[in-house]
Amino acid sequence: MKVTTPRLTQHVLTVEGRNTGEPVLFVHGNVSSAAFWRDAMAALPEGYRPLAVDLRGFGGTDPAPVDATRGLRDYSDDLIELVDALGLERVHLVGWSLGGGIVLQLLRDRPSAVRSVTLVNPISPYGFGGTEGPEGRLTHPGGAGSGAGAANPDFVTRLQAGDMSDESPTSPRNVFRSAYVNNRPVPDEDFYVRAMLTTRVGEAHYPGDAATSDAWPGVAPGKTGVLNAAAPTHFRLDDLHRIDPKPPILWIRGADDVIVSDTSLFDLAHLGALGVVPGSPGTPAQPMVSQTRAVLERYGRYRESVLDDCGHSPHLEHPEEFQRLLAEHLREA
Repeated sequence: MKVTTPRLTQHVLTVEGRNTGEPVLFVHGNVSSAAFWRDAMAALPEGYRPLAVDLRGFGGTDPAPVDATRGLRDYSDDLIELVDALGLERVHLVGWSLGGGIVLQLLRDRPSAVRSVTLVNPISPYGFGGTEGPEGRLTHPGGAGSGAGAANPDFVTRLQAGDMSDESPTSPRNVFRSAYVNNRPVPDEDFYVRAMLTTRVGEAHYPGDAATSDAWPGVAPGKTGVLNAAAPTHFRLDDLHRIDPKPPILWIRGADDVIVSDTSLFDLAHLGALGVVPGSPGTPAQPMVSQTRAVLERYGRYRESVLDDCGHSPHLEHPEEFQRLLAEHLREA
């Protein structure tokens, strides 16, 4: 369905015949869409109302530009307006990857609207790239090593061209295989690759406007677009533990994730340590998982579940285990 709010018109997936019950709002990650939640929505137990939204610039939602200087608040504010427009009360939030950061921002800004939170391989509460240590301190004041300039240019070109092939390691299909699902065969692969290709490409969306830095590796956050919105100079959740009330948080992650990891293959600092990006001065990798754990330990009311032989997408790689964990969490909230 389409839902028009003061900010934009949002595309929301539903399940036929499931229009009542406690609302569960699924929020997808970067370079994807609500379609990635199709099976998880259908598997929800009775008594819950599944909803999955396309974020701005993805799927069928309006491609309104992203003001990265607000961090992830353009996205989270869109969700708050959606919740209000649908008249939902105390929503269960499920956020994957970038969507994990977005639902945490919503939780931070309006905790009274949230019944529970499920994080699925979420980005760090200190953004993506450019930080060190579990406390998320900036490697450089300008956020060098993060932002749109860190995107692989060939992947961006292929994404914009709608490339469905597997001819290059940087084609969307091969990125899906190697990074999203840890090279595990997934039914309906074409369905998910097509969902990736709904991503709007450009300075207002993915990856955003590139900026340079005098510090290694020569890139820094710009002011527009998704990767800049997730940069640590714009997105940072230091005070999540101070909110009230504190709904329970379930953190589900794959043990073999190469995107969100303490040694992420998408982190320029780690690639520098490996010699893939030349000239590294020894900048340590961002400890993304350790940063999330540190923030959640301060928060207090959380549980971590790690799935072995699993990459970035537990809901696709181990759907039965994911559905079991989610259903238990919803019942206990």
